[in-house]
Amino acid sequence: MRTIQKIGILAIIAIGILPGCKKFLNVVPDSIATIESAFTLRTSAERYLFSCFSYLPNDASFNDNPAFNSGDEVWYMDPIRDVDATYNNIARGLQNADNPLGNFWAGSTRGTALFQAIRKCNTFLENVDKVPDLNEYERERWKAEVVFLKAYYHFYLFRMYGPIPLEKTNLPISASPEEVKVYREPVDSCVNYIVSLLDQAAASDQLPDRISGTENADLGRITKCIVKAIKAKVLVTAASPLFNGNTAYASLIDNKGRQLFSQTVDPQKWAKAAEACKDAIEFCKTNGYSLSTFAGNTGYILNDTIRQELDIRTAITNKVNNPEVIWPNTDSRAGDMQRYSMANIAPFTSTSNAKSIIAPTIKMAELFYSKNGVPITEDPDWNFNDRFALKTAAAADQFYIAKGQETVKLNFDREPRFYASLGFDRGIWFGNWVNNYNVYAAAGLLYVKGRAGETAARQGISNYSITGYYPKKLVNIETTVAADGNITSNTVQYPWPELRMSDLYLLYAEALNELNGPGAEVYYWINQVRARAGLQSVEDSWTQHSRDPLKFKDKQGLRAIIQQERGIELMFEGQRFWDLLRWKIAHVELNEPIRGWDITQKDAIPYYNPMLLFNQRFALRNYLWPIQTSELRINTNLVQNTGW
Repeated sequence: MRTIQKIGILAIIAIGILPGCKKFLNVVPDSIATIESAFTLRTSAERYLFSCFSYLPNDASFNDNPAFNSGDEVWYMDPIRDVDATYNNIARGLQNADNPLGNFWAGSTRGTALFQAIRKCNTFLENVDKVPDLNEYERERWKAEVVFLKAYYHFYLFRMYGPIPLEKTNLPISASPEEVKVYREPVDSCVNYIVSLLDQAAASDQLPDRISGTENADLGRITKCIVKAIKAKVLVTAASPLFNGNTAYASLIDNKGRQLFSQTVDPQKWAKAAEACKDAIEFCKTNGYSLSTFAGNTGYILNDTIRQELDIRTAITNKVNNPEVIWPNTDSRAGDMQRYSMANIAPFTSTSNAKSIIAPTIKMAELFYSKNGVPITEDPDWNFNDRFALKTAAAADQFYIAKGQETVKLNFDREPRFYASLGFDRGIWFGNWVNNYNVYAAAGLLYVKGRAGETAARQGISNYSITGYYPKKLVNIETTVAADGNITSNTVQYPWPELRMSDLYLLYAEALNELNGPGAEVYYWINQVRARAGLQSVEDSWTQHSRDPLKFKDKQGLRAIIQQERGIELMFEGQRFWDLLRWKIAHVELNEPIRGWDITQKDAIPYYNPMLLFNQRFALRNYLWPIQTSELRINTNLVQNTGW
């Protein structure tokens, strides 16, 4: 059957109701012929396969990743220079329905047209069996990959918009205007369909379990490990408060009278999520995935402190044979992301220096635990009220903070992930700069000098951190910079980690806690992540070092621990924003002030004065993206999300 292809929903509807549609329809057969020719040879069919992959969101680009810039993890100068403002404007409360920011429904304003992507997947699945010179193994593998992509594109839309139309098949050319006016399907129907596609993909005998070895053309292609891990994420999302019995959306009813959100919390959704997480973890572990540790380099001279830091940093940025990253997106590589995250540690002489624009907030610095593995607000040995006072680094601090240098107490006595994830004024930055790989070098390790007039400070109208912090975690330790501060050609552009093992472990712990409450198995998966980060177990840390020593024994208390653990472990990876939404706590977290240090000051005391950069405003309507108003005018079967 001939089908409509490469046309958005809005345009499809226009075919049937606008004047002059006959002329438009006359060109469709040429388009159909082009599609049919795409499946006459293996080579052309493979190109079509890769075009189905091409719609995967470009998450390694901070300009294109909605979860990276739409929350509270990083901030930018105002007015923004050198950075697209689209997603930061969501963080500033400027989302709108007339021209939605990050419009993934129709494909505009830095949003990818994912319904178009789904229709392209449908076309592939409808036609790939016609390719005569394609062997059966490749045919079945390609079909399984595209079924996965179809599921993932539906999930991406679901996570943003909630109930969505399900594009199970492409509409025929003969479809009437009324048939083209699709409906949004209820939440549970969306989830069931997405999961059914993932199960279909995982059942394929031709889909590889894992792709390993050195980086090659197949790395980043879909595997059963990826499919099972994404299924776990889908089901945890579906079980979460935003989608599980959300009474705030009781009025979201379509013109058939269907309530699009179930109004009853279903605990069994957590059971399904836990089962999927367990299955994914066991399957991934069987196929060699694990929490990674630093593999070593003969050119580095290390000690235990720096090695611990490298265990954490390389879990993200290790390019080849990384046992932690289940889904390395080789079509989305962290290149500019690194340059925009680095602090300038040496003087620079041209525009090719580190740009230093991506700026973590003080709030994120405060989120990390104390060295005792508990929140800094709970640790009786860590003076939270005195955190903005100054302290001089002693010999015991010298591998985290330059010996003899003065910085704020907030930067002292923190867990290893703090130092692995954040660069800051007077903080050590191992690697990345020329001759900066010897912890015992006579001149000492290089460190950030961020105060006014110093090398890492603001040098002009742009290229500086507005907060005084830097996302060091995102910079590969072997991405080098010359002695004059200029970026060399040796930038290690690692594939963006769409999903890794620590994420999966914490999803499983969350599902188990929500299902049955605290217990040994829940602690086990959290503690795996904490052990790699150099921390004691949850039980020992809270019992020995917290003002609330029983917190981990209560479901609500352990929920807060898991949520903070995810916030720390997955910081700057595009996960926190979606987590805050699905947990229904974004209206709390994203209505807090954004603060940074007073980077205009050259002396320590005034520099370490927390400055208000912005008062965030997150309205309840922002939990779901708006459907563009013009879409609703044309398709009267669509109902707008609550509040828009």
